[in-house]
Amino acid sequence: MTDRMAPKTVTRDDIYEAARKLSNWGRWGQDDQVGTLNNVSPDDIVAAAGLIRKGKVFSLGLSLKEPIQSGLFGGRWNPIHTMLATGTDAAAGNQDDPYPYLRYADDAINMPCQASTQWDALCHIFLDDKMYNGFEARLVDAKGARKLGIEHVRNKMVGRGVLLDVARFVGLDSLPDGHAIKNAELDACAAAEGVEVRKGDFVIVRTGHQERCLARKDWAGYAGGAAPGLAFETCYWLKEKDVAAICTDTWGCEVRPNETDEANQPWHWVVIPALGISMGEIFYLAELAADCAEDRVFEFFFVGPPLHLPGAAGSPVNPQAIK
Repeated sequence: MTDRMAPKTVTRDDIYEAARKLSNWGRWGQDDQVGTLNNVSPDDIVAAAGLIRKGKVFSLGLSLKEPIQSGLFGGRWNPIHTMLATGTDAAAGNQDDPYPYLRYADDAINMPCQASTQWDALCHIFLDDKMYNGFEARLVDAKGARKLGIEHVRNKMVGRGVLLDVARFVGLDSLPDGHAIKNAELDACAAAEGVEVRKGDFVIVRTGHQERCLARKDWAGYAGGAAPGLAFETCYWLKEKDVAAICTDTWGCEVRPNETDEANQPWHWVVIPALGISMGEIFYLAELAADCAEDRVFEFFFVGPPLHLPGAAGSPVNPQAIK
């Protein structure tokens, strides 16, 4: 597969201009801490429940045993699963001393909050020294976030989900690294699928990148390396569509290498702190995508609550798409 690297067309001025034009600061009040999830109304949730037609459930969480972290970003490590008590302990009688005891298995997990399928909290990315809605970056300290922590959206991640299978739309198993998905391509994909992206939707974009790594059993570069992804211009598309959240099967949603040499992850600079949009990354989409391609239904009931971890900048999640 030939890589198609996105040209370096985005400047820091473009980033700040987009942040200014697209800002949702104050739109839902000065104390708002959930951003574009305000776009989901109770009626929207009731309507989304009506999309359940065949009772088929798809887990969108990647296995925590997949070693996706390669040390390219932020010192994150792969989840470490440790057994604290086992059936071999029980069978050997090690749990019976000094008297017959409850025989059991127990375990623990050690992982960064964003080591696998996860949500970014609105406190995750700063625009200079500000967070979404104008909150000071200093409000996130060693004790966690005093504003915009992941706990504020723990009962908000539910509504109508829409899959935009861009890889399948262009006839590829996986988009090449550096492929920048632009607004026109998102619209053309939706039109080909016969699905309309609406206000308050949870939009999920499939590039095939994750499945390429799974097939090769090689995660080198997946976390922080070159990847297909959303072009910078899609921050305008997201504001126009007024979606609730954006999710992809890649490590960081936006195209890498980035479309600029003047900032790292420029799309993040705008989408999280200016728009206040919830972002889901590393979503596992293979089974959902195959089913959508078969029955030609690309909308579904979506639910994916984060862990209730006050002050966290992100959270592991096992989202569900129900058709």
